[in-house]
Amino acid sequence: MSQKIRVGVIFGGQSGEHEVSIHSARSVMENLNSEKYDILPIGISKQGVWHVGLSSFEELGAEIPDSLRKRILVGSTAVPSENGNFLPDSSLRSVDVIIPVLHGPHGEDGTVQGLFELLDVAYVGAGVLASAVGMDKAMMKSAFAHAGLPQCKYKVYLRHHWEQNSESILSDIERELGFPCFVKPANLGSSVGISKAKDRESLILAMREAARYDRKIVVEEAVNAREIEVAVLGNDEPRASVAGEIVPKADFYDYNAKYVNGTSELIIPAELTDQKMSEVRKLALQAYRAIDGSGLSRVDFFLERETGRLLVNEINTFPGFTVYSMYPKLWEATGLSYENLLDELIGLALERHREKNQISG
Repeated sequence: MSQKIRVGVIFGGQSGEHEVSIHSARSVMENLNSEKYDILPIGISKQGVWHVGLSSFEELGAEIPDSLRKRILVGSTAVPSENGNFLPDSSLRSVDVIIPVLHGPHGEDGTVQGLFELLDVAYVGAGVLASAVGMDKAMMKSAFAHAGLPQCKYKVYLRHHWEQNSESILSDIERELGFPCFVKPANLGSSVGISKAKDRESLILAMREAARYDRKIVVEEAVNAREIEVAVLGNDEPRASVAGEIVPKADFYDYNAKYVNGTSELIIPAELTDQKMSEVRKLALQAYRAIDGSGLSRVDFFLERETGRLLVNEINTFPGFTVYSMYPKLWEATGLSYENLLDELIGLALERHREKNQISG
């Protein structure tokens, strides 16, 4: 029997999606084939301290499933620096591949991917560039616009300018986008910090809320549309899953609906004509290539009810992997199980790492 692949699973992190990451990582670890993989959990606290092995769960206040205890590799004995912080580079170098199950800033934005590149270790998901562009909604929309992809109208504002010229910005939004509109931090996901503004008063509150999370704020027009999502998998030859539809029970598909109560209805596959299904899958691949994606992404769309027009909303370079998450469910409906999906992702990561190391210079 061949030697098992050593997989480092990184979770937690310093973003507002810390808890989501823990839930996603637990699902990933529970579904890694025990005959193929050994697991090294690496947890990052909200303060940025890295913990390796069994203690990573305890330090992050998370429970470890009994089914995983016997599969976990012995962690690093790295000594923290004076401020209690350390990067367990010996542990990161000891694994064959890393799955960075991190959502939001300092995990999904290219920063930790840059660390993996410096350490020359294979990792699942998008590279530095695609991660950074996919995380920053303003840059992402610019890339989509350059690729000619259809989008709803939007505006981008800096927190500094909002604080200095709020009246001017409010008037600009009212004139260019109108109400209702959505206000989002540019660099966060899982609907954290997102608000729907229905009038000037709620717009002010929404701008303040988004400004708590980022220096850059994106404001989008609200469209009367269905919410359609497509999962993408691959490196240079990516493929798209069947499309699914989110039917929010709340006013929109917010954080609680995604990760807490799971009350929103997921329709997989989405009830679309063959032509519209083909169109949305094609657009998903175009969006993936527009940011130079690799490994995986989930592309989210609006399907306007009146016109039938598809609009690209955003791309998520490491979408949630919890029991309520769309990404693995979409691939399951396309014929790829959760376990086999993880196999493919690990294979893609190792493939890309080999190709990178063939480059001279």
